Amino acid sequence: ADSDYTRCEYIVKNWASSSINSEVHNNKLVLRDLLFFLHIPRTGGRTYFYCFLGKLYSTSQQCPRSYDKLRFNPREKNCRLISTHDDYSVMSKFPRDRVSVVTILRNPIDRVFSTYEFSVEVAARFLIHPNLTSLAKGDKMLRLARKKSSTVSTLDIWPWKYLVPWMREDLFARRDARRLRGISDFSPYNSYEMKDIVMPLHDFISDPNVRDIVHNGATFQITGLTNNSYSAESHEVRRCVLRHPSLGKHVLEVAKKRLDEMLYVGLTENHKESATMFANVVGAQVISLHVESNHTTTDLDDSHDNDTSSGIRPEPYIHTYIHTYIRNYVSLFLSAEQNTGENEKPFPKNRNNTREKMTVPRLMEAYERCTVPLRKTHSQRRAKSLKLITPVNFTREERELVSEATLLEIASLNSLDMELYTYAHRIF
Repeated sequence: ADSDYTRCEYIVKNWASSSINSEVHNNKLVLRDLLFFLHIPRTGGRTYFYCFLGKLYSTSQQCPRSYDKLRFNPREKNCRLISTHDDYSVMSKFPRDRVSVVTILRNPIDRVFSTYEFSVEVAARFLIHPNLTSLAKGDKMLRLARKKSSTVSTLDIWPWKYLVPWMREDLFARRDARRLRGISDFSPYNSYEMKDIVMPLHDFISDPNVRDIVHNGATFQITGLTNNSYSAESHEVRRCVLRHPSLGKHVLEVAKKRLDEMLYVGLTENHKESATMFANVVGAQVISLHVESNHTTTDLDDSHDNDTSSGIRPEPYIHTYIHTYIRNYVSLFLSAEQNTGENEKPFPKNRNNTREKMTVPRLMEAYERCTVPLRKTHSQRRAKSLKLITPVNFTREERELVSEATLLEIASLNSLDMELYTYAHRIF
């Protein structure tokens, strides 16, 4: 055991030192050629993508969606936005000094709850099949249909491609057991403990699958150490940290350094403030760059000097804009409502094929209009799925009934994420 710890300590420390020393130290407040939205699952990133980024970047400027693996050559494709569940190791595929990274963090306990609930919700949709044999046939047909149409299923996306099939098999097994025992009536009870219908929350957080994929997931994703990593050494580093938790402090330092270098870090719980900051720090720069739906730019591997390259370059005013915002974003936001001057650039064609000049206040208005129907759709889909496992419903009231011991265990299992989230609050 001692020799394994010594070996792991050497591996983790070397990786941490190399990771920190490889960071690029350009002005982090300046938007670079490519924006990488490092989407940590269950943080509200889908809303940001559709209601912010989708309005800032035209379809032609968005990199091909890459959920299970990178499906384009980042040095050749003419794209300006990549939004993915990939971890930070995907940065090895890009010229790092020309990429800006943004992300959103969420309270780790809430994120574990949400991950559990979403895994159950998606898995429950498959209970329309009478058995696993029927499900397998249906899966095969769906894969063929998706291949022809190039559509993407939740089952293609990390980490759901691991969690949902696992949860799906569990739901089928519990349904089969109920049928054998003749159980069909259930009195109202806490959804998180209804073991006859669904895997109890405590069993979920204790499972090796969840320990490997979910716990401390934000820290591992930001450091490029998930089981979906592009880095060969990452898997050994992660295994060492899982075997020897005390080594996690080295990983945490890398994660904090990465947050420091990001263009923007939002917090799910500080929704309004985070959205306003995103619009002013990220949105303002994209707007200033004359983004058009038919805009074409140089490849990311363009080797021209920075002063003459035709890649994205913020206009001089944007530096003052950002620093003013950081000093007092409220006054900046209010003053921006009156700013219709020369710094604003045409916005890509909207769904009505009309062209208008986008401003930060207009972006915020569009964001707020977009979030309402999006959340309504999500709520309706969730309700429809959970009907298949009635009376499981995962209400807020039921969540409050979860024991303090379970909450403390979740916090302990996510100790790295808890500390990283606290750190994100400080820099926010």
